[in-house]
Amino acid sequence: MEVVCSRVSFFHERSYTRIVSGVVPRFVCSTCVAVVQHNHRNTSRDNSATTSSTTRTRTRTGRPHTSTTGGNAGKLNLDISPHRAVSAVRLMRIELGGAFADLLNEQGKGSGDNEMGYVERTLGFRTRDLEDRDLRLVTEIVGGTTRWKRYLDHLILSLCHDQNAIKNMEPLLLQILRIGFYEILKLEMPPYAVVDENVKLAKAALRVGAGNMVNALLRKLLMLKEKSLLPEPKVDGDDRQRARALATIHSHPVWMVRRWINQLGLDEAVKFMTWNNSDPGFSIRANTAKGFTRADLVGELEKLEVPYELSQHLEDFVRIRTGMQIIIQAGLLKKGFCSVQDESAGLVVRVVDPKPGDSIIDCCAAPGGKTLFMASCLNGQGSISAVDVNKGRLRILKETAKLHECDQVITTIHADLRALDANILKGDKVLLDAPCSGLGVLSKRADLRWNRKLEDMEELINLQDTLLDSASNLVKPGGVLIYSTCSVDPDENEERIAAFLLRHPEFSVDSVDKYVSPPFVSEGGFYSSSPVKHSLDGAFAARLIRST
Repeated sequence: MEVVCSRVSFFHERSYTRIVSGVVPRFVCSTCVAVVQHNHRNTSRDNSATTSSTTRTRTRTGRPHTSTTGGNAGKLNLDISPHRAVSAVRLMRIELGGAFADLLNEQGKGSGDNEMGYVERTLGFRTRDLEDRDLRLVTEIVGGTTRWKRYLDHLILSLCHDQNAIKNMEPLLLQILRIGFYEILKLEMPPYAVVDENVKLAKAALRVGAGNMVNALLRKLLMLKEKSLLPEPKVDGDDRQRARALATIHSHPVWMVRRWINQLGLDEAVKFMTWNNSDPGFSIRANTAKGFTRADLVGELEKLEVPYELSQHLEDFVRIRTGMQIIIQAGLLKKGFCSVQDESAGLVVRVVDPKPGDSIIDCCAAPGGKTLFMASCLNGQGSISAVDVNKGRLRILKETAKLHECDQVITTIHADLRALDANILKGDKVLLDAPCSGLGVLSKRADLRWNRKLEDMEELINLQDTLLDSASNLVKPGGVLIYSTCSVDPDENEERIAAFLLRHPEFSVDSVDKYVSPPFVSEGGFYSSSPVKHSLDGAFAARLIRST
């Protein structure tokens, strides 16, 4: 079996130190090890020879104009575009499982320093510091390149005329090519700038020959684009062949495309994939538990000059398409005045219908978005038992609840729901926001489509059934069990409820039409949000009443 890089993130500090000392983690490929060790040797040699600020040109390796600033500082390369260097390294880390494509949306000040630290450890040099505009570009390029990876790789292979080109290509070189192709095809950046900057990065981080290859392929892509001769897959043949072509054109795994065509039909499946490839918008919930209303939030957004629109479905929510970094850096999230939460998740809370005085159990509570929203609805009266198997994430939930000033009604319980003693914990309302495929949130989770496998579905379905059985034991007679997912797949949603009701005749469906507006009520009386129909993340929820 060929040994390739696994999901081990060897760009973390401890793993990096092991590699440079000659102790290589399993499944880290020789190419990546060579890059790290080569750059470490260069950095060590330069640092030992430099005791004051110096500048040198390294013509032997083809790396232009790098400067060092003394003892322990890494080389500073002012010729390299910072957002491209950061994007290339982050994409490598995503590929190896050491990062998420959307992480920059959640970080505030200091995230640029963190990213540049990874660049220095991986490439052996730093660029100028990231500015706010650079961070936004990194978010756009990393998310977009990840979404369009299958299509970009199709074009790279077509232009290389070698079906093994990507398999044999150095990981960093592949990411630089993907970035260049994405910038030319999707961002409409000036062609000369895209070619020049990516060639510089390849030469500085790898070698002159790598830069020449990037130059040739990007120029060839530009020529084909200008002549409208891009090699597009033909959607013909049998069902499998058509699905493969559509999977390439819309950049999704083949198994997902076949599944959606069978479930939704061809036209709806294409619309769904188009949504998944669009730039995601965000919803923000004003934290009323802290006395901060939506009107207060709107006032802050107007001061910051962040465009917004009011949610048509939830009175505490607003929608934004741009300006997330501005909101983060203004401290609105850090101070607990608001939180990022999609309206589809907020509508699940509406289905729960938390009221002052309720005893609520949130069975898979972390990271806590729904827990905190439910707590704000209790107005300090009632209780929420937040159960989760992940102790670290529970700790974060507890800290956030304190920040949001709703911790007085929340008790965290570190436990596996399947092993929880139902004799000591009962609730009027029990929410099971079950682990799921996440097929409803692929627009925001750009990397998720590539991490999900068809085999995962059966495992998830079995887990969902087990968790539903366990959660049902916590419901008081006459109480309500709410099952929810962020999936649009019937096997995880309606089919799970049907199977559960066969096993538990003491439960019956309570239609959600009393809690959400008609467009979100499905034929079976369940809550369902559709990215295509509602311009929200896909989600599902069912209310099940236990007989007395």
